[in-house]
Amino acid sequence: MKNKSLSILSFFCLLSVLCPLAATAQINELPRSTPEAEGVSSKALIALFDSLTALPKTDIHSVVVLRHGKVIAETYPAPFAPEYRHTMYSCSKTFVGAAIGLAIADNRLRLTDRVGTFFPELLPDTVSGNLADMTVRDLLTMTSGIAPDWNMRSLTPDWIRTYLARPVQTPGKKFQYDSICTYLLSAIVQKVTGMTLLDYLKLKLFTPMNITDVAWEVSPEGINTGGWGLHIQSESLAKFGLLLLNRGMWEGKQLLPASWVEQMMSKQMETGGDGYGYQMWLCEYPGAVRADGALGQYVLIIPDKDMVVVITECTLIDGRTQRRLVWNRLLPQVTDEPLTPGKDYKLLQKKQSAYQLPLVQGKASSSVAGRYAGKSIALEPNKYGWQSLRLEFKPKEVTMTVTEKGGAAYELPFGYKQWLKTAVDACPPYSVTAIDRFKGIEGPFWVAGSYAWQLPATLQLKAHYVNWVSALGITFKFDGDKVLLTVAENFSSKESVIKGSVQ
Repeated sequence: MKNKSLSILSFFCLLSVLCPLAATAQINELPRSTPEAEGVSSKALIALFDSLTALPKTDIHSVVVLRHGKVIAETYPAPFAPEYRHTMYSCSKTFVGAAIGLAIADNRLRLTDRVGTFFPELLPDTVSGNLADMTVRDLLTMTSGIAPDWNMRSLTPDWIRTYLARPVQTPGKKFQYDSICTYLLSAIVQKVTGMTLLDYLKLKLFTPMNITDVAWEVSPEGINTGGWGLHIQSESLAKFGLLLLNRGMWEGKQLLPASWVEQMMSKQMETGGDGYGYQMWLCEYPGAVRADGALGQYVLIIPDKDMVVVITECTLIDGRTQRRLVWNRLLPQVTDEPLTPGKDYKLLQKKQSAYQLPLVQGKASSSVAGRYAGKSIALEPNKYGWQSLRLEFKPKEVTMTVTEKGGAAYELPFGYKQWLKTAVDACPPYSVTAIDRFKGIEGPFWVAGSYAWQLPATLQLKAHYVNWVSALGITFKFDGDKVLLTVAENFSSKESVIKGSVQ
């Protein structure tokens, strides 16, 4: 009996090691329902999913649709999956807006508090009247009076001091979108609570909502970046959207003051477009609001339909296109009465589990592969920090070993007509170049790869970092001992050309 008990214990210990994601993933916690039971046509959801996944220059990573507090449809095109976290860029700002409301409710600060009073040791020697007048509300509405400088965070570790030393126009007047405004809000939360923004949100919101698989980047000053850097799962985003839709109520408890949610979601500042609330945007569709992040990260809140739509993606096209599909393909088919499910529901069930990002097309093998198998390809200096690459070829599989500057190495597998996944400690490519980027984000980073030979001497690889946002398309052109690499990023329209030589 003792040996049997030990065997069972050993099994579960091994399972916990082999399945770390299962222990932390915040998935399948929200109630599920059929679209028709909640008054939504499955046909409309199919049209939405088909349209989103067909968009040019766009990789859809997840779409989650909720009505009446229930998930009615969701898709995670392969190689993405619901358990993977995603970097949310400026979607992060709306969470900061919520934290400010919580701190106000805790009587730790006021909208009218002067920003400079929180950082007396970081103020310039001469404090202008405009700087002295800048308030917490001015940061919330992106009207600090300081012109944005998006390069500052990559040039100096002293973000607050450098920002406050810049010229200040009259605060509260002109909307100028700036992530450093939100960073200062994060710093203020940390000042008044004695906790980082993330820890404060864990205490007040995340833990009560059972959102535990979450991380946030940390600045050189030891402060959560605020305006970007949230790393979270799509279902957790859906929970947050429901919290705002229900005016701060979660499972019968008022976690966030309803009056504050109303202020967040109301127009506080003209933008020349749809308007801005407190760290969130108003939408083209009347009454709808959104958390909005670069490259197409959205939490859409649609009160008149009692709906939340979450989209994560990497897109190089105008996000209005995606939102317009929600407004025009989905919402007109939403009714106040239940519908009768039919064949469209069965089709939706089949399709939403079958969506897949494009695999690399071409042949599985090449006559020249043997010449380069196992050979080190030395590379000229490049922005990725790759010192050399080595390729190994198996039937329907290519493994690329990357050796970085400094000697660290890791392997990436690529499948033929399938995605092969692996976990690496190396940080993924990232469009944000701030100092200390990734600090606060723990790996590993999961990478899915696909390959094919386009021509006998041309090999194409595709690598998706599926718990981040970025992807790389890598094309090898072999010519004797010379190798030319072209690297395309899904978050940029520019390509990098890298010369290499076989050693």
